[in-house]
Amino acid sequence: MKTNLFLALFLFNSVAFFAQTKDEQVFKEIYNSALTNSKCYSWLDHLSNDIGSRLSGSDGAARAVEYTKKQMETLGFDKVYLQEVMVPKWVRGEKETAYIQDNKTKIKVPICALGGSISTPKNGITAEVIEVHSFDELKTLGVDKIKGKIVFYNRPMNNADIETFDAYSGAVDQRYGGAAAASKYGAVGTIVRSMNLRLDDFPHTGGQSYGDIPKEQFIPTAAISTNAAELLSKTLKSNPNVKFYFKQSCQKMDDVLSYNVVGEIKGTEHPENIMVVGGHLDSWDLADGSHDDGAGVVQSMEVMNIFNNIKYKPKNTLRVVLFMNEENGTRGGKKYEELSLANKENHIFALESDSGGFTPRGFSLECNDANFAKISSWKNVFEPYLIHSFVKGHSGSDIEALTSKTIVKAGLKPDSQRYFDYHHAANDTFDAIDKRELELGAGTMAALVYMIDQNGIQ
Repeated sequence: MKTNLFLALFLFNSVAFFAQTKDEQVFKEIYNSALTNSKCYSWLDHLSNDIGSRLSGSDGAARAVEYTKKQMETLGFDKVYLQEVMVPKWVRGEKETAYIQDNKTKIKVPICALGGSISTPKNGITAEVIEVHSFDELKTLGVDKIKGKIVFYNRPMNNADIETFDAYSGAVDQRYGGAAAASKYGAVGTIVRSMNLRLDDFPHTGGQSYGDIPKEQFIPTAAISTNAAELLSKTLKSNPNVKFYFKQSCQKMDDVLSYNVVGEIKGTEHPENIMVVGGHLDSWDLADGSHDDGAGVVQSMEVMNIFNNIKYKPKNTLRVVLFMNEENGTRGGKKYEELSLANKENHIFALESDSGGFTPRGFSLECNDANFAKISSWKNVFEPYLIHSFVKGHSGSDIEALTSKTIVKAGLKPDSQRYFDYHHAANDTFDAIDKRELELGAGTMAALVYMIDQNGIQ
């Protein structure tokens, strides 16, 4: 009797297994590998805790190139190589200092220089402050009210935006172009509210540009923490003549040689078609950049590890590319495209992870309508893994320059609600990473690469 029961159960389970589609079976293998046999968390541990920050042109960036190349050489690629790229070198110098001077009271506040900023004079800058919320407001105030003052940009990211990257896009112009805009009206410096949705004491750095203004008009610019921005704004309301002091010693050096790290495995059927999966190896210098973008780097490497574990050989050529200099120039991505054009390569797909190591939710796609419909039709295979968001939108800064006759670009979309708590700040460290979330992201990337590889593009 027991024998018949066991036989019945075996036959039932066998029928259920073989009733699964091939894709469902492979997805199960992919996620099992990602969650039980991955290397990405240990790779990130080393990248974050043993190497640390990796700003372009720094010793940390150079050591990260060496480390990731060595690790990729263990993954069974046909070849692993470096692409030379000249990158900017900007050095922060001594830790910045700042305080609000309200009559005889000095209140220290946390700031950090923005990437590419010039230094203040040796003894710092002290000046009255004028708070603004837009470039239009600068224009309305004009030279008479701005000249000789520090412009304080205090437009917050919009808490009402469910998509936090929309909130970021709605505020980041202050950081990127604020110094150049204020300089035209005679400002002596700018302070920018950090790009952060929560109130805390971490100033968030990031790239800024002086645009086309002459060098003699460059003014120092720094980010101020959101708590301190609230305090400065409140103080200005009670005393419009309050002064602000800040000091920073950053400087821009000559460009230096760095590298993209590339691992390539030739396709078994269509080696002329190239699929790219990658993230950026550089990070800002305030922390080790575990979310931005150490997570994307190790998840991209893990795609190859997963394929090895499940013994999957891609039909199309697969490249894992770790780009250099996304944070302050995107020169790695531009160099990759330059070499691609010179070699007359045909890319059919590019996937970037650069939105943190949080729980994956879907993909942001740049492609024609036919390919968007095709990829969206795969939702039923992804939904058991809680991947449900397939939208059109920006894919990634490193793959932005990449062109081919027909190409699909995708960005991994993790849950973004916590991302800007850490983005470009001193708390973007390894302890902010959840191992399981990181591994789920790697599995999700491998799953999409597999589907593109199996089904091609329109």
